[in-house]
Amino acid sequence: MSKYVTRAAATAGAFAAAGVAATVFKNRSMQQRRLRRAEEIPFGSVHGDSHFLAAHDDVPLHVEVDDGPAPTIVFLHGWLCDLDTWHYQRVALRGEARLVFCDLRSHGRSGRTGPANSRLDDLADDLLTVVESLVPDGPIVLVGHSMGGMAIMRFAARHRPVFEERVTGVVLLGTSAGKLMRKSPALRYIARLMRVTTPLLDWGRQFNSYSIIKRWALGPHATETAADLSNEMILRAPSHVIADFYPNFLDLDLGEGLGSISKVPTVVVGGTRDVLTPFSHSRWLADHIEGAELVIVNDVGHMMMFEEPEQVTEAIERVLKEAV
Repeated sequence: MSKYVTRAAATAGAFAAAGVAATVFKNRSMQQRRLRRAEEIPFGSVHGDSHFLAAHDDVPLHVEVDDGPAPTIVFLHGWLCDLDTWHYQRVALRGEARLVFCDLRSHGRSGRTGPANSRLDDLADDLLTVVESLVPDGPIVLVGHSMGGMAIMRFAARHRPVFEERVTGVVLLGTSAGKLMRKSPALRYIARLMRVTTPLLDWGRQFNSYSIIKRWALGPHATETAADLSNEMILRAPSHVIADFYPNFLDLDLGEGLGSISKVPTVVVGGTRDVLTPFSHSRWLADHIEGAELVIVNDVGHMMMFEEPEQVTEAIERVLKEAV
């Protein structure tokens, strides 16, 4: 065996050992945080009827439905998240409407995709699949956070007739319609991470995720619980999701769909300390969606659903009242 093969084997072994250590450390820390939270309704414990839908390219899409009266609210989470993003809103809104929660492709329990089919066009087509399969009639309110909001804007342009016929309200949270790379320090930080080899990136996410997520995804005064929930959820997303979906943000331009969104009651929610989708993008959206209301969440970062759940729920309820 050559010395190069020996070195390669030793390196692989070191990464494997580090990976095991990182996993043990992560699991131990997470369990301790869960115990400290002492939640009345444990995070991730709220579920409804589970469905798997075949997307246009046969990727299985996981969707959960909580029955209730019309209208139907369809929730789309953001990059590296899953349908548990809406934990607090789900608990608060049960019984007020029919609730549909989607795991975006490659996220949560949905099937894995690669770079070629991780575009916003794919997410918009997935939303169409969900609407046609699980919301065949009645009014629809669309709620999207971050990349989920981008998918809604793309859906409004790409499937305009369906949007204008079916959608009666929109809530856009912590999202952007364009020029995001210019003003997002967090995305520039992620670009540097993507240059790191995958094993090292996986190891780093396991060992130091909490402090990184607290720095980039939350406001400076976020509670430990908000940081815990964000960390726990984001760690569930595989590292390939970072690289596969990142190109969507490089030349982002979603202005084409704003005309259709302007025809329905719309609320735009932005955190003033959001470094992933800075507040200026929320303000721009509210200025360019005719009649939109801007909800300002002070001192809050990107994960506003965990930091200020009541304000997020109230924004949804505001649109819900107008959308019936």
